[in-house]
Parts: sequence; C-alpha cells; structure tokens
Amino acid sequence: MRTTELVDGFRQSAPYVNAHRGKTFVVMLGGEAIIQPGFRSIINDIALLNTLGIKVVLVYGARPQINQALEHAGLEAQYHNRVRVTDDDSFRLIKQVAGALQLDITARLSMSLSNTPMHNAQINVVSGNFVIAQPLGVDEGIDYHHSGKVRRIDVAGIRRQLDQNCIVLMGPIAASVTGESFNLTAEEIATQVAIKLKADKMIGFSEDGGIIDENGEIMAELMPNYAEKMLGEIEDKAKHCAATTAFLHAAITASRAGVPRCHLVSSSMNGALLQELFSRDGIGTQIVTEAAERLRQATINDIGGILDLIRPLEQQGLLVRRSREQLEMEIDQFIVIERDGLVIGCAALYPFPEENVGEFACLAVHPNYRDADRGSLLLKHIIQTARQRKYFTLFALTTRSIHWFLEHGFEIKDVEDLPAKKQQLYNYQRRSKILALDLT
Repeated sequence: MRTTELVDGFRQSAPYVNAHRGKTFVVMLGGEAIIQPGFRSIINDIALLNTLGIKVVLVYGARPQINQALEHAGLEAQYHNRVRVTDDDSFRLIKQVAGALQLDITARLSMSLSNTPMHNAQINVVSGNFVIAQPLGVDEGIDYHHSGKVRRIDVAGIRRQLDQNCIVLMGPIAASVTGESFNLTAEEIATQVAIKLKADKMIGFSEDGGIIDENGEIMAELMPNYAEKMLGEIEDKAKHCAATTAFLHAAITASRAGVPRCHLVSSSMNGALLQELFSRDGIGTQIVTEAAERLRQATINDIGGILDLIRPLEQQGLLVRRSREQLEMEIDQFIVIERDGLVIGCAALYPFPEENVGEFACLAVHPNYRDADRGSLLLKHIIQTARQRKYFTLFALTTRSIHWFLEHGFEIKDVEDLPAKKQQLYNYQRRSKILALDLT
C-alpha cells in the first residue's frame, strides 16, 4: 500500500471514529463465524473497537460446535419449531462446548503479543449472570427440557462494566432464579441485550457477507419490512446460510424495537467489520429504522461538514468564498444531505422578499456521491421551498455549470434582471452567468 493510500484511508475513517466513540455496539458472533479461518482477525477487529472507545457487548453462539459434539457422542440434535430441544444428555455436552468457547474467546481477547494488532491493548473481558433465563416449557406436547428464553437482563450491571471500558462477553447458557441453567440462542440474547441497552448498533456475521439480491449483489440497506420479505424468500430456498437467517430474525426484531442500525458483514473477508463501520459506503447489509441518507434543514452543527464540501470548490474558483462566520449567520438558508452522520451535499436558498425572488446558491456534493444526481435532488427541494414562499423566480449565478441549469429549465438572463440588491453585489471581474427559472 502506498503511503498516500494509507493516509487517505486514515483520514476518511476519522469522522466515523469520532461518530462511534462512546457508542454501544452489540456484536453477535455466531458459531459459524468462530470456525472460519479468519476468526482471529475478527477478534482483533472487535478488540480494536474497544480501543477506539466503543462499548462492546460480545454475544457468541455455538450451533455448529454443539451439533458436531452431539454427533461425535452419538446423540441426535432435536428441534421443534426451529428451537433446539435440550435434554439432559445433550445439555451436559452443550455446557462443555459453550464453556470452552468462552475461555477461548477470552484468551484471544487477552492476547497482547508485540507482533499483533492487540499489542498493549490490555482489554478486560467480563462475563457473569447478566442474563436471567426461564424455561421454554412444553409446546404442542414437546418438552423443551433445558431450552430457555430471556426473562430479565441486568442492564445496570452491563453498563457499569462498559463504563469501565470492559468488553462484556455473553454465551448461550444463562442461569435462572431457581439456580438452574438453560440453553438459549445467541440471537435472542443479542437482540434483547441490544434493545434493553438501547444499543446504537447490532452487528452479525455470515459467510454471505450480507443479504444477496436476485443479481447476486449485496444489498447495502434494508428497512425492516423489506428485510422480513427477504427472510421469507431466503428460508424458502433449499440451501440457505443459517447465520444469515438467524441474524435477520434478530435484526428485524431489534430494528422494530428501536435499534437504529443492524449490520451484517462477512465472516470470511479480512477486515469486513472495519470496512463496514469506518468507510463511507460500507461493505455489508444494514437493517435500518430510517434511511441512512436524508435531506434536511441545516443546523449550526453542520458548519464543519459544509465547509469541507465547499472549500475545494472555492479554491477552484467554482464558488464564491464564504467565511465560517458568514456561514453561521446564513445557516438557516442551507439544506444538507446527510449520510450516516456525514454531510455529503448542500445548497442554499437566499431570499429577496421585496421582489418575491430567491437565489439558488452554494450547491456542493461530495466527489464520492456525484453519481446519483443528488444535485438535482437539492435543486428540486429548493424549488419546492421557493414555491411555498410564493416566489416568482429562482435565479442562480455560475461560471461552469451553465448547461446543467439549462437542462433543469433555467434560462440565461442579464445583470439587469437580478434583484436590485444582487445587482449591487455582482462581481464584473468574475463575470458569472446569470440563469433564472420562472416559478409561476
């Protein structure tokens, strides 16, 4: 990797590092991901989240490991309504498998060799009775025995550990108020913990790397209702990834209960977790309660993002330079397009109420997002706002984008057609072209 690529990548990830610091992530690490060759890298990346100030609850599963242990012992895995039936013999093995995985994961998170990404990390991993279980009981005449479900979660206890910068590690075995132990699914624990903690994200892994559409492409974003439709289609197929369906069940429930983002990333691609969380477009699928990208009124908190967009255009002479102070005074005139907390587009509508005229100005879109016609989206919103204000005309000044405005219905005008105040400010050295759109 060239130095400039390293620097560019580091700079691009910085806004996400700042955005994620102090947030709570529940990571669902299924047994399918644990058996992947890249498991060590996944653990290193989870540890990195902790060192970046992210509060991590790690919930691990053991479905394939348990099935393998039962097979070796000559015991048959029994299910009813897709839930494991845990009798006495199988539960003894399940506890052994789950306990061994807990120790293995704790050991991996404790590693601090000088030639590893976790050198000097010194992460404290805490496990305990944060989840209280209860038995599933009998359903349709089938006794689930030691299979259980979540009864209560010690939210305060988990938060105390997270505030101490510990990683909270949870497995599929939980105790009950009667002193018994029960076998739960990792997806139920992860879902309920994410909901009760009001987590900012829930993250899962699958070999597919996300939800695949009919063209074989990973779908970047799904709303819960569409995700439920996709889940039905996936489960109807003869072959489907168990980790994908388990995560979708969890993500749909968590999203509808208020968890803003649920990410599904590849368990086999090296660094997929980091690329999903710290790059502009990610690499997996996220289930969201609202679109990751939205157009809204700008606020004073957007000043830095707007400056990042317009400064390069000012330096190229495409926009008139605006100071931070000027932007602060004019921020009410601006709209922005925000994606995952980043401002990727902006535009302004300056009023000239004496003549019922508005100026469309300061249009800027991030270079990485100019392929989806977001400039037209901003213009359309400005036109709607101008019409709501009953303006007769919307005008714009430009030195390079003349054809773009003509394509959107503007016509070339003269300086004399500008509002009187704008005529006084017109820069004859810059010689910007004047275009106007009739709104009547």
